[in-house]
Amino acid sequence: MRRAAFAVAAGAMAVSLAACGSAKESGKSSSSSSSAKKGDAIKVGLLLPENQTARYEKFDRPLIEKKVKELTNGKGEVVYANAKQDATLQNQQVDTMITNKVDVLIVDAVDSAAIKNSVQKAKDAGIPVIAYDRLAQGPISGYTSFDNETVGKTQGQALLTALGSKAKSGKIVMMNGSVTDPNAAQFKKGAHEVLDGKVNVGKEYDTKDWKPENANTNMEGAISALGKQNIIGVYSANDGMAGGIITALKSAGIKVPVTGQDAELAGVQRIVTGDQYMSVYKPYPQEADVAAEMAVAIAQGKSLDSIAKDKVDSPTTKQVPSVLVPVVALTKDNIKDTVIKDGIYTVADICTPQFKSACDKIGLK
Repeated sequence: MRRAAFAVAAGAMAVSLAACGSAKESGKSSSSSSSAKKGDAIKVGLLLPENQTARYEKFDRPLIEKKVKELTNGKGEVVYANAKQDATLQNQQVDTMITNKVDVLIVDAVDSAAIKNSVQKAKDAGIPVIAYDRLAQGPISGYTSFDNETVGKTQGQALLTALGSKAKSGKIVMMNGSVTDPNAAQFKKGAHEVLDGKVNVGKEYDTKDWKPENANTNMEGAISALGKQNIIGVYSANDGMAGGIITALKSAGIKVPVTGQDAELAGVQRIVTGDQYMSVYKPYPQEADVAAEMAVAIAQGKSLDSIAKDKVDSPTTKQVPSVLVPVVALTKDNIKDTVIKDGIYTVADICTPQFKSACDKIGLK
């Protein structure tokens, strides 16, 4: 994967985020005071939330592992576990990491509230926690993600662009993410800021566990309730759900603009064919690099001041050192300039025999 495209200073990547929630605990702004300074032979625990979304195993895990190795001259170790969308299992995995005496934890929480006590346990054991992609509750020491309200705004604006003058000619369906994911609430908020008053929302769902099959069921219900002739577009919070939504739409003989997020390969291929209008491309290498940089620095007893220029508040912890990475609206017009240019996919990855004709039509060769 081409690294040069992502050699952006962490400070330059950061954008401001409004504080959310009230403070119930006071979090430390840098490394745990109980952590002795270490050299390169550190042990980093990495807990990712699920394996249904392609990004976690394909991008996040290998990118973080690679960056930790680079930053520690090959001496750092990443101990990995995936919670498979089970918050209870993830809490058990934190306990295991504590038993294994990792020096720092990177946690992408299944449930941002349910992880709170485990984050406290880790802190009490002298293990600082970096919240990755989702703002976990508890005394976290650092956080990196994307500007999630901007993601929702980007999706909403793209849907308005696709609808054009027909934006109020019928109903749209909003398929939001899981209520256990704080990012989903921010995506939804951002989308509503753009869409409210400009479209008519016929049905809106919070989709359990982000699962495509649940989105499919919800979409079938929306079609039944609204009537297929009245649906003019669908806001889908991510690509996985967009796949389930599009299956339901096709079964009903409906072709309307559908949004997405994550630039999954299947999503990009649906954009090529026109089945999906857009996705949000989130430069995972930037996010992963920052998480690794934070983890290594804090495990070595260093300050995060040179990495994290911004602060955010969680419902439990104020002034968490943070880096938020910008996002890009991905459509058929900029596939070459985003996921291909940045080495996420090759043309061959996208334009398999099934999609070659569609690729040729948009000049993707």
